Parts: sequence; C-alpha cells; structure tokens
Amino acid sequence: MTTPTLDLAGYDVYRLGFGAMRLPTEPDDARAASIALLRKAVELGVTVIDTAHLYGWGANEELVAEALYPYPDGLLVATKLGVERRPGHPDGAVYNGSERFLRAQVDDALRRLRADRIDLMQLHRVDPAIPLADQAGVLRDLKDEGKIGHIGLSEVTAAQLAEARETTEIASVQNRYNVLDREYESVVDACEQAGIAFLPWRPVAAGGAGTSTVIAEIARELGATGTQVALAWLLRRSPVVVPIPGTASPAHLTENLAAARLELSDDQYERLDHLAAPENR
Repeated sequence: MTTPTLDLAGYDVYRLGFGAMRLPTEPDDARAASIALLRKAVELGVTVIDTAHLYGWGANEELVAEALYPYPDGLLVATKLGVERRPGHPDGAVYNGSERFLRAQVDDALRRLRADRIDLMQLHRVDPAIPLADQAGVLRDLKDEGKIGHIGLSEVTAAQLAEARETTEIASVQNRYNVLDREYESVVDACEQAGIAFLPWRPVAAGGAGTSTVIAEIARELGATGTQVALAWLLRRSPVVVPIPGTASPAHLTENLAAARLELSDDQYERLDHLAAPENR
C-alpha cells in the first residue's frame, strides 16, 4: 500500500498533485472552465498545485490565484522562475539565473499569486552561464528574507542536486520522469536517500501508456486505464514521489486521482519496472 501523504515544504501533501501548465487562460469561457477545474481538483483532495512564470508568462500564476485565493489551509502552491522571455531570440526565451532577474521574478510571483511568501519556489532550469552555487545562493537569501519558504530545483542531475545542497537546503526536485522515461533514475534515488520530494513532470509518457503492451495488459488485469497504471507505478517507485499530472478535462482529473487507490502486485510492479530496459522501451 502506498503512503497517501508526504511532508513537502512543511505541508502534509496528498501524493498526487496537479500540474496547471495545460490550463488555458483565454478566451473567457475557457478561462472559466480552467478556474472550475482548479477548484474541483482541490475539492477532490489535491494539496499541491504546480505552476510557473513560463506558463503564459505569468498568466497561469494569475489564473491559479483567481481560482483559489484565498488559499485553503493545507494547499501548497508551487511556482518556478529562471526563464526570461526574449521575443527576438530564436527560442523566444533564455535561461536567466542572475540575481537581478531572480529577485524580480520572485516579487512578480508574489504579486500574481497574491501571496506574502512563495512556499515552494523552484529554479525552472539551471542557467549554465552562472555558477549553480550563485543561483542557489540568491534563492537562499530570498528564503532568509522571508519571500520564499522552501527551494526546489527542476531538470537537474544528481551531481547538480548535490552541488546545490552545499549552498542551501533543497525541498524538492522536479524532473521529467515516468515508467517509460527513466533518464533521471539516479536523481529519484538521491532524493529518496536525502528525504527530498521528487515531483515528476510528464508523469505519463505522451501516448506511451496507451501503446505499451505491458501497461495495457496490467490495465486489463486491474480494470484500470493505462494512465492510472503508470501513475500507480510512480507512487510505488519511491515514497518521496509526488506526480503532478495535468489536464484540462474534469473526467481525466478524476481518472488521474483514482490512481492513488490502485494497488499493483509485486509481479505487476516488476513487469512495469522492467520496461526501463532498452529492449522493452
């Protein structure tokens, strides 16, 4: 039986969160549906909402605040910083881990989220042009100033996690990870050993859960969907894992959250675990 909750940034959180990235903020009817979905997620027991400045360049954070402020007790709203919009750049954006930019983004996030403190602020990407210790140090200083409660990282290696921890305490890591995509296996292990929450984004491989023969077989055995099986595997993979599946569909939201009640047998878990072998991908 998987543990239903985990201590994250001082919150006793339910181990299935919600990623708000996919929620449309316009036009008005789509925005209203997004607000309703966020409220439904909280009503169904979700206690972690993940957003970021990058998602709509602040529009997603404003959407979360419109839907959920004043925030219910026990709800952790996590956001991310460190990506700067550059319209003239080929990618439209660049990583920016400078102190000036990180400080400005924290102030902007506080305003958009209508908060006095960001309880979990995550560095969206490490800026390769600036020492990681400097970027972590800015976040540590902001934490000391009371603007940040806890610090998280995103898309980091185990070595980068260890390096950042030499500068400040790290509460969470958010990397791409699912039963078919195990590039960051060592990071999950490092987080478990250190008691750091691991929030896998893209917790269900795009299209993969529906095409994997093994996942489909186990879904039939359990009377579940492939998505639910993939999420159940993550929950059992490590007690520090908190998947944050995102959707704009109320039906899919309910389906995702039902995965917490799905129990994999040892044999089913091992069959899924073996999907990480190259010949089984």
